[in-house]
Amino acid sequence: MAKKDYDSPWKTIIEKYFRELIEFYFPDILDAIDWTKGYEFLDKELKKITKESKVGKRYVDKLVKVYLTTGNERWILIHGEVQGKREKDFEERMYVYNYRAYDRFKRKVASIAILTDKSKKWKPNKFAYEVLGTKVSMEFLIVKLMDYNDKWQELENSKNPFAIVTMAHLKTLETAESEDIRYHWKKYLIKKLYKRGYSKQDIINLLDFIDWIMTLPKGLEKKLLKKISLWKEEEKMRYITSFERIGHERGLKEGVKKGLEKGVKKGVKKGIEKGVEKGAGKVLKHLLISRFKIEDAQANDVLKSLKLTSRKIEKISEKILEAKTLEEFTNSVK
Repeated sequence: MAKKDYDSPWKTIIEKYFRELIEFYFPDILDAIDWTKGYEFLDKELKKITKESKVGKRYVDKLVKVYLTTGNERWILIHGEVQGKREKDFEERMYVYNYRAYDRFKRKVASIAILTDKSKKWKPNKFAYEVLGTKVSMEFLIVKLMDYNDKWQELENSKNPFAIVTMAHLKTLETAESEDIRYHWKKYLIKKLYKRGYSKQDIINLLDFIDWIMTLPKGLEKKLLKKISLWKEEEKMRYITSFERIGHERGLKEGVKKGLEKGVKKGVKKGIEKGVEKGAGKVLKHLLISRFKIEDAQANDVLKSLKLTSRKIEKISEKILEAKTLEEFTNSVK
């Protein structure tokens, strides 16, 4: 279940990687901005604007001062929103914030929106009305994160931080009803994060985002921390302690380490062994369908060909998520 302050990691990641956000989600406007002159978040000014506006519920809003590479305008404003829920007043709110920002600064305002809701069809990008011969209209740029479900390989190949952000968000939505499946995807994304060659600070920032939105119950969190500790020893991963630090900040602290040492072998092992037939098959089936876009019947056939044991489940789940094709996976488990 997502945290109540779910928007907090989005706010933080936008502030740290605004240029990368534009590059990834809105590449058509990237070169129009003079990045050499920097940019500035106008949080206090935005707060005044939103306080005066009573239209709809806000999720994540940002007002950014940027400079253009061409034209007479020295600088403009970009109003951006992350919208996590379908809302009938959304287009009107985008329009209201746009003209209020224009009215306050007397500068042109570009509006962009990142739609993070579950609906595939809801793609609002225009507000307009007409009365007594007067026409008012505003169009704005949007990106729909659900559309990236069909571009998974593009996300896999990209080193832009928002590729990881998008993957984490999509899998958070997909695994809302299954903490066990979320555990496997969270583990996969963290491992992938370390293999992308990011800097220490980038890894810490993205780990924080992943950990914040892909919440797990304490039992699975402990299991994940143990797995990460094994990676640290086996693959000599750098900065792995940053995730452990984040885990401590979530309340795990020293008790996790002691609990792992004393309880994993007895409790977790027994739990896995008991759940092989009942739960593990369902988890692996979901991973097969999600990863390789195969039908239910084909996934069943694949599972039947595997001789599942408690020791194999963890490795099989990793092979599913790391393989690019079903054929590659089946060859890896022969």
